[in-house]
Amino acid sequence: MNATPVIDKAPTPDTVNQKLGARNFLQAKLQQSLAFGTLVVLLVFFSLASNNFFTWSNISGILLSTAVIGILALGTTFVIITGGIDLSIGTGMTLAAVMTGVFLVNMQLPLIVGVIGGIATGALMGFINGFNIAVLRLPPFIATLAMMMIAQGLALVISGVRPIYFSSVPGFKAIALGTIIPGLPNAVLILFVLAIVAYLVLSKTIVGRYTFAIGSNEEATRLSGVDTRKWKIIIYTVAGVFTGIAGVVIASRLDSAQPQLGSGYELQAIAAVIIGGTSLLGGRGSIMGTVIGALIMSVLINGLRIMSIQTEWQNVVVGAVILVAVFTDSLRQRRSGS
Repeated sequence: MNATPVIDKAPTPDTVNQKLGARNFLQAKLQQSLAFGTLVVLLVFFSLASNNFFTWSNISGILLSTAVIGILALGTTFVIITGGIDLSIGTGMTLAAVMTGVFLVNMQLPLIVGVIGGIATGALMGFINGFNIAVLRLPPFIATLAMMMIAQGLALVISGVRPIYFSSVPGFKAIALGTIIPGLPNAVLILFVLAIVAYLVLSKTIVGRYTFAIGSNEEATRLSGVDTRKWKIIIYTVAGVFTGIAGVVIASRLDSAQPQLGSGYELQAIAAVIIGGTSLLGGRGSIMGTVIGALIMSVLINGLRIMSIQTEWQNVVVGAVILVAVFTDSLRQRRSGS
């Protein structure tokens, strides 16, 4: 008698997540603890190194700078968990800020319409990135590098290489610098609210489940019947929404759209995500870790400036931190056998 062949069923996204869930949870918690410990050490060190560091005005400045980097990093967390990368978030943020200026200043549209238009600009860039990666099969590095250059060029062309000032737009500056909660700038409040939303989306929704599933094993996810191309487009679009919000926030904070701003923000955001425990190989990450990582980057940069370290050496230190973070992630992957 011929034995009936046994056909193994492809694992579902939930099965993939269950197998990796316990290990990823423990690793994420460990990385979060290490990141939090690093943050505490930096705060203590810079407090001892300079009397001007632990003042409310400086702490407020750190939180404000963290808001922009943190919002960018929240969206980038989704992308990196899938095993992708997005190099366009810095210049994309700038283009979103410029388009917000065009809508509010040049076209004189209502405040809410202009803000939505700026956010939609980021979402559109994310959608195009996702389409190029998922449908056209372009490598994420190349697709987002191209978008980075396109966004940078469009920001300069549309603005005429001149800043767009929002002084004539009532209420726009209050988006970032107003205070719904006394003593807490709205930009920081926006970061905290978005962090909660991102956490809920990543941990409680189908978007989050498929984000982890694609990063853990995209082929198994596809074989289980999931349209991974569609979900990649959705995930990159979600990341683009965060880029658009960051553009509105930084434009409000500066009370202007600076078309030459944005370059380098993507590296700080990616570094914050990696420092927070998200793996560059995909499949693991957390929103809490990303927020801690963003705080570490802001505290480090601010502390170096407070100590009057030259900009060139600041770049050296930040670059070294990125190298250490990536090396640590690689080492952790090898030890875990991922």
